[in-house]
Amino acid sequence: MNITLKDLLDAGVHFGHQMRRYNPKSKKFVFDNRHGISVIDLEKTYACLEEASKFIEETVAGDKTVLLVGTKRQARDLLKEAAIGTNMPYATSRWLGGTLTNFVTVRRSIEKYKQYLRWESDGTLDKMHNKESSAIRREMSRMNRNFEGIVDLEKMPGAMIIIDTKTEEIAVAEANRLKIPVVALVDTNSDPSKVTYPIPGNDDSIKSVRLIVDVIMEAIQGGIAQRAQPEAIQTRTVKPMIDGPTVEGQVPVTAIYTGEGEEDAVPESFSSDDSAEVKQ
Repeated sequence: MNITLKDLLDAGVHFGHQMRRYNPKSKKFVFDNRHGISVIDLEKTYACLEEASKFIEETVAGDKTVLLVGTKRQARDLLKEAAIGTNMPYATSRWLGGTLTNFVTVRRSIEKYKQYLRWESDGTLDKMHNKESSAIRREMSRMNRNFEGIVDLEKMPGAMIIIDTKTEEIAVAEANRLKIPVVALVDTNSDPSKVTYPIPGNDDSIKSVRLIVDVIMEAIQGGIAQRAQPEAIQTRTVKPMIDGPTVEGQVPVTAIYTGEGEEDAVPESFSSDDSAEVKQ
């Protein structure tokens, strides 16, 4: 990966939620609790991110698609941009219940939406009565919100990438029911046991989400590049960094807080880069 522990630190990936929102199952990823805020162990975050990136790359290299899911404000634009840039399906406006578990019915609705799009492009809608065409356009607007990123999803994805599993609980539940591997950015208020490849980190900061999405996007692009070179695809064993020495030039997680002085205090609001109203 083209990032270091210092990059994770600078992006605020280590900021967890307040203790009153803490999920005990995330304890293994928590370094400490300071000023009522959970501090995530960045060395474990780096190791999990590396493992998840290699899994994504191998999945895409195996000619499978990955579905990107994230409907919260901090993630939707970043995921949509990454999905369009890599030609992958996405769900950023809303997660329609049954998208995976009721896939056949959803596909029929998508085909109907495609027919409406064809009518709009060839002028058929303009030839209809105003009342009828207006009703179809209203339905198309609703369908666009539901199906915008999954119009070309013809089969089940090989994996799902999710930002904030607590917000996307239904998507996670559907993936687990169908045994689809899930890669997710998991904050300290979420349950990492429901995710195949959890990436512990701040899921409310735009900088944090952008950094994680950039790494995932690079992994997808690497997998696409390998599709033309089948001989380059091989199973790799991930060697986590959590048990090894800190790489030179990177900042160990134990150096994040000294516990001395007011300058080390965690601010009450830190989770958003552009608005103080979005808090953990």
